[in-house]
Amino acid sequence: MPRTFIILSVYLMFCFSVSYSQDNRNDEKLRNIIREFGQADVTIPFTSRIKADYISRNLSVYASRNKQLYISLSEGDLEWFLNQHIDYQVIENYGAKGLVTSESVGQAVEWDTYPTYTQYDSIMRLFTVQYPSLCQLDTVGYTIYNKLVLVLKISDNVTSNENEPEVFYSSSMHGDETGGFVLMLRFIDYLLKNYNTDPRVKKLVDNLEIWINPLANPDGTYLTGNTISTPVRRNAQGYDLNRSFPDPMDPTIVVAKENLDMIKFMRKHNFVISANFHGGAEVVNYPWDRWYSKYHADDAWFLNISRDYADTVHYYSGTGYMTDEDNGVTRGADWYVVYGGRQDYITWELQGREVTIELDAIKLTPAAQLGLLWLYNRNSLLGYIENALYGIHGLVRDSATYAPVMAKVFISGHDKDSSHVYSDTIHGAFTRMLAPGTYTLTFSAEGYKSKVITDVDVLARQRADLIIDLEADLTNIEIPLPGPPKIYPNPASGMINFVLPGTMAGEISVVITGNSGKIMREFNTSNTIGVPVIIDVSRLAGGSYIILFRNIATGSKSQGRFVVIK
Repeated sequence: MPRTFIILSVYLMFCFSVSYSQDNRNDEKLRNIIREFGQADVTIPFTSRIKADYISRNLSVYASRNKQLYISLSEGDLEWFLNQHIDYQVIENYGAKGLVTSESVGQAVEWDTYPTYTQYDSIMRLFTVQYPSLCQLDTVGYTIYNKLVLVLKISDNVTSNENEPEVFYSSSMHGDETGGFVLMLRFIDYLLKNYNTDPRVKKLVDNLEIWINPLANPDGTYLTGNTISTPVRRNAQGYDLNRSFPDPMDPTIVVAKENLDMIKFMRKHNFVISANFHGGAEVVNYPWDRWYSKYHADDAWFLNISRDYADTVHYYSGTGYMTDEDNGVTRGADWYVVYGGRQDYITWELQGREVTIELDAIKLTPAAQLGLLWLYNRNSLLGYIENALYGIHGLVRDSATYAPVMAKVFISGHDKDSSHVYSDTIHGAFTRMLAPGTYTLTFSAEGYKSKVITDVDVLARQRADLIIDLEADLTNIEIPLPGPPKIYPNPASGMINFVLPGTMAGEISVVITGNSGKIMREFNTSNTIGVPVIIDVSRLAGGSYIILFRNIATGSKSQGRFVVIK
């Protein structure tokens, strides 16, 4: 074990003590901790997957190791938890003593202390002053306490929307998992400072649009004001942000305000690959989180890129770091099941590719360890977004006008469970990252004849380019629309009823698009004459949407417009 980890182990022994038996005195201790710090961490035995799944549906599990589940409890969780009569151990966390606060912006940008919130804001703005041609400051939105959720775009032509893959790093959606916050700030600084001197950095900045959100939950991190003193996992309303994204199988999940803003922000972009950074464990976690028996179509690719991240970390860290689960890598549900998680939402709903990277066994990374966290992860951070340069890259165009076409890109015999991608509406561009192999791609778009391209070879760490020209499907223009659906209530914020014309009975496809033309939802259902098709629109951002119903058997269509209010 390297000397750094001997020091870290001693620090852990100092920072954590454990209370073992569950009795009234222990329950009272738990209540007092939550009363004082806003939350408490406990461990319980991992006795079975069924029991772990039950716990995960109701509480915020943040790690599983040594046959123990690690759980973060809030005030709202406490009585439910105690009523389960589970043996538990209280983790008394004094880790906040290691959260040294910067005295100035100058000290903060040495990256071995934690900035105040105002210093953080200043640092993000300072980047744009020092490197105006390379970066641009944007916001995801505002928190409940009116703090900005900041994001920085880095690109060689930063004011332009270029035909380049967009990639996204985001950290600390759990406010008490702090190491990734400073790590992301330092990564921004590294890219900007080394653009003109490091060919690897220059290649990334020249060929990608890189977006970085260092702090996704400022209210949780800066709970008591301007400094990090007693950070908590949840947002100001008590929501665990990584348990309150829309879940494809659980419409009852309440979506937190910060997540609604994040979804709106991500829908504006077409992030082909992303990662969110956490603490409390040391592992790269890839989809799926919420299905134990279901594997993503690109499971082999996910495993490879996760393995690359962890193995690169091991090369620079020596032994002892990022070795949880299978030597630093796990498929999410193999670890423990998560409902309403971000990485599954992005990968399922937005056709993105996201992993969750757990950076540190200590949630509150001590300031003294921030330098090591950077040294261990720097090259992995570069290598992960390099994946966006590989795979199949292409343009989909109208064969007559060469105008961009938004098309569904589907790999026959491979894609399943929403693993396909779309070309964008601005350039008609798409990126499909894949494990090495030979693939058959089908391109389909409304109003165009589908096109099949066979024998497309994908090589490791190589790029294959395609230009696809789609012909207009003139056979469909004679099919009259049978009339618009009856829509009520409209506007709405929850459920909307769509009563379709009689010719639309049977199996139908449903496509909802925003004003930009981007597909927001796409699914199949059945329609019975006179019975409304009920659709939940609560997960859509406020605004106007077009909905197209198509009878799968006859091709008959019905189109309408509805408005979502928030």
